[in-house]
Formats: sequence, C-alpha cells, structure tokens
Amino acid sequence: MQEKVFNLNVFKKLNELTHVNPREYSPLALAYIGDAIYEIYIRDHVIKKANAPVNKLHTTSKKYVKASAQAQIYHFIKDLLTENELAILKRGRNAKSASSPKNGDIREYRLATGVEALIGFLYLNNEIERLTYIINTGIAQIERED
Repeated sequence: MQEKVFNLNVFKKLNELTHVNPREYSPLALAYIGDAIYEIYIRDHVIKKANAPVNKLHTTSKKYVKASAQAQIYHFIKDLLTENELAILKRGRNAKSASSPKNGDIREYRLATGVEALIGFLYLNNEIERLTYIINTGIAQIERED
C-alpha cells in the first residue's frame, strides 16, 4: 500500500524554496495549495498506470479529484489522523468559501476542502512522508471501491 507513487524529492525541493508557518494561513489558503499538490500527485499516479491519450488520462484523474472522491477519503482517513491533523481537517471543512461546487453537493465540497487543507498544511510543514501516506491511503481506498 505504501508504493512510491511520486518522487518525494520534487516536493521537498519545492518546499525548500520557502520557509513558512502553515498555522499562519487560513484554511482556504491551505486548501488552495493542497488542491494543487493533490492534483499533481494524482496526475503522476494516473500517467504511471498507463500511457494513454490525454482525454483518457483526464477522465481517469477526475475519478480521484472530484469532491465526492475526496469526501470518501475524508471519511476513510479521519480515524488515522493525529489530533493536530484532525483539527486542520476540520478547520478546512468548516471554512466558509465564496465559491460553490460545480457538481455535487455542498457537504461533499466542504469535506473535500478539509482534505485539501490537510494536504496543504502537511506540504507547507514539510511533512512529505506523512502527506504521501495519507494520499496513498486515499488512492487505495478509491481504487478498492472502484
């Protein structure tokens, strides 16, 4: 389950460029960077599974990044988290966003925002191994239910 999906050195090198305290960022700012990190991670995962046409890669990626999939991840990982990680997850979930979901319901969207906030926090806090474990656990759960 702990397969190396993404070259961790890429995240570590990116993170060396800045030294920030992730606790100083709003939950939505954490979700903003978390969304980008998760998207790159998923694209890497999908392309390594198959060298396929881009539209097929995009369709496959959507299975992992849509709000309903991230809501599933939320429910699966919440019992695996530390108290601090759970607090970040809840802060992200409870944050009031100016945008609304394109597809799906607001509850799933908020749960997805919580997951993205946690990913953003772990990235900015340079907890790359933990971030990888959580994303890999989520991917495995989505693939089991597929």
